[in-house]
Amino acid sequence: MKKIQIITLFPEMFSGVLNSSMMWKAQQCNAVEFRIINLRDFGIGPRQQVDDTPYGGGDGMLLMPKPLFAAIKDGKNYDFNAKVVLMTPKGERWKQSTARKWADDSNSYIFVCGRYEGYDERILTLVDKQVSVGDYVLTGGELPAMTVIDSIVRLIPGVLGGENSAAIESFSDGKTLEFPQYTRPEVFKDMKVPEILLSGNHAEIAKWRQENSFKAK
Repeated sequence: MKKIQIITLFPEMFSGVLNSSMMWKAQQCNAVEFRIINLRDFGIGPRQQVDDTPYGGGDGMLLMPKPLFAAIKDGKNYDFNAKVVLMTPKGERWKQSTARKWADDSNSYIFVCGRYEGYDERILTLVDKQVSVGDYVLTGGELPAMTVIDSIVRLIPGVLGGENSAAIESFSDGKTLEFPQYTRPEVFKDMKVPEILLSGNHAEIAKWRQENSFKAK
């Protein structure tokens, strides 16, 4: 079973995502275990402070190192060998091939979701991997973490169900987008399903699908 822990200031954001659809199914079939760590639980003082102003000045607030170190330690106490993953625009661009690699490996992961203007750089001494989902900035690392976790968990054997479900989808080879697909009815608003898909000729259908796949830019 793959263990995935998430450090966040907003644990409620994950309840709907992790308890629905394929993420729920993955837990039911014991393919994955999710654990949420509330960063606020490790805050400092009566107000459980987790952020402060940056040295050198500037707008915004940074996550302080002490609460983050404590939260990561809590995750390590639960699973000492878990890899620590920081969601950050500075990280390596996430790809389907990486999702496949992480789904197949035996590692467990602790995802750290940043907030505000960022984090004290000293937490990088505890980080194994830095990941970005694109060249844009969001209000926190929660949505990127959800994206990465979903892309990993759905590829764990037994989660999707169909034997070839993940094998023929977009980016399965790192560069090809999936061919167009159709379902009933055969004609909808004068738009017809391509005749080849109705022919029953599987060799020709396979050829058509290959010819109508797209190369990712």
